[in-house]
Amino acid sequence: METILELNEALDTATFYGVNNTNILCLKNQHPDVRVVARGYQVKVIGSQASIARFERNMRKCEAFCIKHNTLNEEQILQLLHGEQPTDFLQDNLILHGVSGKAIVARSVNQQLLVDAYDENDLMFAIGPAGSGKTYTAIALAVRALKNREVKRIILSRPAVEAGEKLGFLPGDMKEKIDPYLQPLYDALQDMIPGAKLNEYMDRGVIQIAPLAFMRGRTLADAIVILDEAQNTTTAQLKMFLTRLGIHGKMIVTGDMTQIDLPPSQKSGLKDAIERLRDIPGIAIVEFNQKDIVRHHLVKRIVDAYASRSKSED
Repeated sequence: METILELNEALDTATFYGVNNTNILCLKNQHPDVRVVARGYQVKVIGSQASIARFERNMRKCEAFCIKHNTLNEEQILQLLHGEQPTDFLQDNLILHGVSGKAIVARSVNQQLLVDAYDENDLMFAIGPAGSGKTYTAIALAVRALKNREVKRIILSRPAVEAGEKLGFLPGDMKEKIDPYLQPLYDALQDMIPGAKLNEYMDRGVIQIAPLAFMRGRTLADAIVILDEAQNTTTAQLKMFLTRLGIHGKMIVTGDMTQIDLPPSQKSGLKDAIERLRDIPGIAIVEFNQKDIVRHHLVKRIVDAYASRSKSED
C-alpha cells in the first residue's frame, strides 16, 4: 500500500528534514516496516495500512513540534515518539520559539502587558523609548498569530521619514528604496522565521512589508498589521492607516514620542491618536518606559541622560 502524506505549509521543511535529512532518516529508522520517500511538502510512505497509520501519527507529532518551536533534532524525535515532551521548551512568558528553537519571551512587565492586551483588543498602541522591545514584541505576536492560523497575513509598515531623506532620492528600484527604512522589521522576522520559510512567505505575500503611503485604499482583513515608528506620521496619515482595519484583523501601532522627525510645525499623528482614542473599548494603550529597555545596559543610561537634559531645557 502506498500513501502520500501532505505536510503543513506552515512547516519549514529544511528544519523538519534536518541537515542531510538526518531527522527524516531517524523517523524512518523508528518505523522499519515502512519505506519513506520525502520531497518538499510530500512524504510518500509504502507499507501496510497499520504501519502507515503508525508512521503518520508519529510524523504529525514531530511536525506539530517543529512548527511550534522552529527546531527539531534526533533527540527530540525520540522523546516525542516515546510520549515525552522535550522540557527545554517550557518557559514562563513565552510568546513563541524563533529560529533554532530560540525562546521569544516577554522580558519586562510592559512587554507582558502588550501580550495580554493582544488577547482582549483589536487595536493596540505600544509607546516608549528606544530598546524597550515594542516592535520586537509586536512582531512576535504577529508571527505567533500566523503560525496558529489566527490570521492569513502579516503586514508591516513604517513611515519613510528618516534623517531628512526622501524615497525618491535613494538609488535602485522600489524595493531597494524602501528596504533601508524597513530593515529593523526584517531583523526581527529573521529571528523568528527560518530564512527559506521567510523568503517563501514574502514571495507569496503572506508577509508584506511596505511604506505607509502604500496603505491607502486597502482593507486589511484576516491580517495582523503593525505600524512602526508611528510618531513620524501626520494626523491624516495615521487616521488613514487606522481606518484600514478589516474583519478578523488586528493592529499594533508602535512609536517613541521622544524621536519625532516631523517638521516642528506638524503635530505627530501618534500623539493626536492617543489623545483621541484613549478611552475607547477594544483599544489598548501600553506605555513602555526606561525600565523596559532590554538592549545593551548603556542604552538605558543614554535614554535617561537625554530625558534629563530635555526636562532641564523645558
